[in-house]
Amino acid sequence: MQMRNSDKADDTGIKETDYEDEVTADERRAESRTVSTAYAPDTAQRLRKAAIIVACVLIVALLLVRVVGFFHEHALAGQARAAASTPHTVDVIVAAPVGAAQHFALPGQTAAWHSSTIYGRVNGYVASWVVDIGDHVRSGQIMATIDTPELDAELAAARAQMRTAQAQVEVRKAEAAFAKTTYERWRDSPDGVVSAQEREEKRAAFGTANAQLQSAFAQVALDQARVDQYAALSAYKEVRAPFDGTITQRNIDIGNLVTAGSTSATSPLYVMTQNDPMRVMIEVPQSAATDLMQGQLPVTVSGSGGAQALVYSGKVTRTAEALNAQARTLQVEVDIPNAAARWVPGMYVTASFDLPPRGLVQVPAAALLFRASGAQVASVNDQGRIVMRDVTIARDDGNMVELASGVKPGDKLVLNLSSQIDAGDPVEVARQP
Repeated sequence: MQMRNSDKADDTGIKETDYEDEVTADERRAESRTVSTAYAPDTAQRLRKAAIIVACVLIVALLLVRVVGFFHEHALAGQARAAASTPHTVDVIVAAPVGAAQHFALPGQTAAWHSSTIYGRVNGYVASWVVDIGDHVRSGQIMATIDTPELDAELAAARAQMRTAQAQVEVRKAEAAFAKTTYERWRDSPDGVVSAQEREEKRAAFGTANAQLQSAFAQVALDQARVDQYAALSAYKEVRAPFDGTITQRNIDIGNLVTAGSTSATSPLYVMTQNDPMRVMIEVPQSAATDLMQGQLPVTVSGSGGAQALVYSGKVTRTAEALNAQARTLQVEVDIPNAAARWVPGMYVTASFDLPPRGLVQVPAAALLFRASGAQVASVNDQGRIVMRDVTIARDDGNMVELASGVKPGDKLVLNLSSQIDAGDPVEVARQP
């Protein structure tokens, strides 16, 4: 029994000793992981040296950047001075004197001498049509017929009403004749046989009968007018050509409903044109309008007609004598004979005029400069420098411009002057057309 207790005590002592050894080992391991806070004696001196080295590197880098920038700016300044001292290269044109006449070309278009859109004049249905697009028709030729059952019924009713009115006239004639003879008998009867009152009654009856007769005649005239109206409308059942021409559009077919009128909601039956002679419509700008209104100037009209070019030389036939307020253009017309039907409506053409000169010289439009002070040109003097001149435009056709002042023949004018070139700058002429 004692031996067991001593064994147990020994076992407990061994276990406590092992536990203490384990705790001591853990503490030693924890102490080995702790960072030491002690610094070496020369640590501060090493940090100061490192900071000084970094500062020196930054100062050297900054000086290098400044030196590189200085040399770069110096190089740019040198290039700028070199560029400034180098004359700009420009293209020039020599101002030419205006000839005896200025060739002036404008676009235009052909138009028919007459163009008519034909609408239905009566309500009905298309019974037949006999002409199609491209057909040539004569004045009065039937192009289509329209069935008008309502109009036919109205015409028949009007004629019946007129016959009734005519029969009523016969009745009124008989009544007027009877009233007349009765009044004459009572009028010629001796005094005392009939009373004056009875005589006046017969006279009034005779006047009433005559008035009713005149009313019957008036009713007949009214009914006759209504019959004539419906008969005139019935004539429009046959759609006829208003003039000699060519059908350009057909918008009907058999059975189509036709509505009388020419509103936007009403479809036309035909469109036809008369193409001999032909009109040429030209819109002339204000700068040339005065010359064209002074007389019949010569004009050449040219267009493309397939393999063969179309050319006509004539004179201006008429002008509108007023400018379009929106476009500031004058409408000019030229009449072209077209018996051979070579010209058709809607063609694009070019009309060329020979206008009398107005200016001293003519230059390309590219030589003009438009600034706040007005139109200018840049000329090159004998020293090769730019001189700005104010000019007055006499006529401008878009490509060439006539100048009335500021430039004389033979002056060298710069084309498409750059905005980097100013008055007094030296220039070098690249080419001189």
